[in-house]
Amino acid sequence: GLTGATSIGMVKLMEDAETGSAVNSYDFTVAGSADELTPKLIQGELDIAAIPANLASVLYNNTKGEIKLLAVNTLGVLYIVTKGIEINAISELKGKTIYATAKGSVPEYVLRYVLSSNGVDPDKDITIEWKSEPTEVVALMSASDSSIALLPQPYVTVAGNSVEGLTVALDMTEEWNKLNNGSTLITGVLAVRREFAEKYPRQLGAFLEEYKASTEYVNANVEEAAQLVEKFGIFKAAVAVKAIPYCNITYMAGEEMKSAVSGYLQVLLDQNPKAVGGALPGDDFYYAY
Repeated sequence: GLTGATSIGMVKLMEDAETGSAVNSYDFTVAGSADELTPKLIQGELDIAAIPANLASVLYNNTKGEIKLLAVNTLGVLYIVTKGIEINAISELKGKTIYATAKGSVPEYVLRYVLSSNGVDPDKDITIEWKSEPTEVVALMSASDSSIALLPQPYVTVAGNSVEGLTVALDMTEEWNKLNNGSTLITGVLAVRREFAEKYPRQLGAFLEEYKASTEYVNANVEEAAQLVEKFGIFKAAVAVKAIPYCNITYMAGEEMKSAVSGYLQVLLDQNPKAVGGALPGDDFYYAY
């Protein structure tokens, strides 16, 4: 998994694995970026990875179907935050400057899609200032009297702790849902190597049951889960305890997953085919058990 929202849901399972109370035997790795995990998954050093949803599609296309999708583990984690400016609707962003990170990846596609769907031209009606890291955006907001930014959790919580007068103005997951396009804003998924899935269906089924229980534990026991988030090096408990309720940690599999993910990937494909690996994955992308 990655050091961010997409790994939070599995901390109870990580703890159970360490104490020997999990059904299967697991070896977990938490990495700073997806680039560290991707080669290991393709080469078979890892069997299952919690990665961004569109990356799973890219890997499926690049490996000609060797990667499958097990479940959705994180819905949208993007928020519009403001300081010294009141924003109550997407349309009110017209004429404004927004700080954002991750140009050329999902946050940009989400922002552009939601803006244009609300009659705001992302190229003409607003100015997007791209920064390399969320921490850079937080520093800029701290130093300014009035600013707007697109930030993911847990950085929204980090910003709330360090930027005086910061307001969470808009939840991009809610804004996406208002568009009623039959899809869901998705951040993270569980992907598996096809060879592993075919070889060990029983163990994989047990893993998914344990993983689902872990996500339910995290959402129901935020304080205890936050301690585990810090223990496993994902991020600090003080941030996690505030961020978890806004990280949209979930477990979605089967037909529900297929419908949500395929609609989401279609939105990305329409904006930039490269975002999903050039084409929508086939039905064999979606694991059924």
